[in-house]
Amino acid sequence: MKYAYFPGCSVEASAQEYEKSTMAVNKVLDIELIEIHDWNCCGSIDAVHAYNPKLSLSLSARNFSIAEGMNLDIVTLCSACFFTLSRAGKMLNEDSDLKCVVNKIINDAGLKPTGEVRVRHYLDVLVNDVGFEKIAQNVKIPLKGLKVAPYYGCLLVRPPQIKSFDDPEHPKSMDRIVEALGGESMHYNDKTRCCGASLVLTDESVMLEMTKDILLGAKNLGADCIVTPCPMCHFNLDAKQKEIESHYGLRINMPILYFTQLMGMSFGLGSKELGLNRNIVSPSRILEKLGAQVQIAPKT
Repeated sequence: MKYAYFPGCSVEASAQEYEKSTMAVNKVLDIELIEIHDWNCCGSIDAVHAYNPKLSLSLSARNFSIAEGMNLDIVTLCSACFFTLSRAGKMLNEDSDLKCVVNKIINDAGLKPTGEVRVRHYLDVLVNDVGFEKIAQNVKIPLKGLKVAPYYGCLLVRPPQIKSFDDPEHPKSMDRIVEALGGESMHYNDKTRCCGASLVLTDESVMLEMTKDILLGAKNLGADCIVTPCPMCHFNLDAKQKEIESHYGLRINMPILYFTQLMGMSFGLGSKELGLNRNIVSPSRILEKLGAQVQIAPKT
């Protein structure tokens, strides 16, 4: 299975462990992600689109134009990139006048006008192309006794009018992957609530409270860890967790994993392959609970 891979800025920078663990899982599941040559920022929901929508759409269209020559679906790991690219595709396909304007912009940059391209999230590929049966067949360390809280965030499956491969209010794709790995999926109300996202840059106090509620929602259910498919969500839940503990006088200590890291653990892959040393809240107790003899290298 081959796909045109759009990394996005976060995965290339702050979320390298997400890409690393994905590539390791790909080897097990026979998935090939071929990076789009000379890709650029997707057009970013907040940083670009809110300021200059036409520029945002043109950035997305440039990626579409390059990827179309590959004759493959575009696949991305980032929920925000998935939303931004999917929205751009929908807007361009439904507004011929807008599409003409954007195509002229990228044509002036030396690229061919865009046609129609399919944008997908990596989780969609695992669920609908690979399937739960194949995932289960590759389990070497069953997640028996591990209670996992899948956190989808607000951009992966909503709004359904743009693009959705799962139920927008009650998604199950990660839950079913956890179950295929032998773990127990925890059902809780916060799984699609916003973590505060980029409010960390404009009003951090609001983000801290929103993220705290998600963390406590999972902890109060007895979850051993939270898994997510979104770099921004992972940053707030993981990197900001100690700050939340300090701000509210709490002790949470909740490991936050990318769902690909959890899959890699169950597939018997090593700590280095999965980038576990980059996680801020150590996942070592998860490994101990699974009986996995994996040493987590010091943070670099």
